Amino acid sequence: MVADPELSGASPTLPAMTEILASSRAVVPTIGADTRRRPALSPSRAADFKQCPLLYRFRAVDRLPETPSRVLVRGTVVHAVLERLFALPPDQRDPEAARALVEPTWRDVLVDNPELTELFDGPGDPELSEWLGSAGDLVEAYFALEDPRLVTPEACEVLVETELAAGDKPLLLRGYIDRLDVAPTGEIRVVDYKSGSAPREILEAKALFQMKFYALVLLRIRGVVPRQLRLLYLADRQVLSYTPDEAELVRFERTLTAIWSAILRAAHTGDFRPNPSRMCDWCDHKPRCPAFGGTPPPYPGWPDPAGAGTETARDRAD
Repeated sequence: MVADPELSGASPTLPAMTEILASSRAVVPTIGADTRRRPALSPSRAADFKQCPLLYRFRAVDRLPETPSRVLVRGTVVHAVLERLFALPPDQRDPEAARALVEPTWRDVLVDNPELTELFDGPGDPELSEWLGSAGDLVEAYFALEDPRLVTPEACEVLVETELAAGDKPLLLRGYIDRLDVAPTGEIRVVDYKSGSAPREILEAKALFQMKFYALVLLRIRGVVPRQLRLLYLADRQVLSYTPDEAELVRFERTLTAIWSAILRAAHTGDFRPNPSRMCDWCDHKPRCPAFGGTPPPYPGWPDPAGAGTETARDRAD
């Protein structure tokens, strides 16, 4: 862990809450949607391939739909509420205002994703009320980790991407950063919200994989190594902070290039092999996995220029 550097940037013009609710949408895109973008590597898709190449294929190549869970959608709502919180004037960023954003944010989710109404038995469902309350509890837990009145982000929910040389097929890195803080001196802090609990020490490296990904992209875009990578775990109110260095990020770049090379080799033949693990019990694709007697759909070929590897709200809501 490292001490939290004081970062503050120039304050943008801030809209009223009604304008925030009208202009901001918390969207849970369908995993099967074709974004018509060139293949790219996001933190989540890289993690998928490391975990199970066949899972990567199902998500990034076949783009098969997956059933959103209440936990997933709650994470999306919490992320959107915290994004909207920072669109409020600093003196209005308090727990009461944040909780008040939960229900309208959920309604916006339903507008854009009406199929999610099936998660509950209508507006009067007591489980819905309990679920909204649990989302509010996670939002309120954020205030135990930092004071948003003292933070002026450069951007929230910001898309970052850069291209790396990787043989005859350059590697496009793409992802969304929950919050980017930049000091007047140029120091950068990358902040990511997690609605779950902090990982055990043995799993910290996996948690930091995503943050190093963002740090590398920012290094290539801005020529600056972020001063701090900060993960805020809302469920148990824990903070994981890390300070990378340039040599470490250069080594990490080689790791990503190696993952991409392995993906392209599999893409050439369609040989994305399953890697059974305990995680299979939670996988939507288990019935079609050959490791469990299933049959995958015919390999559709490498999706160029569609958006294989594109990160979605589903990936950012954990």
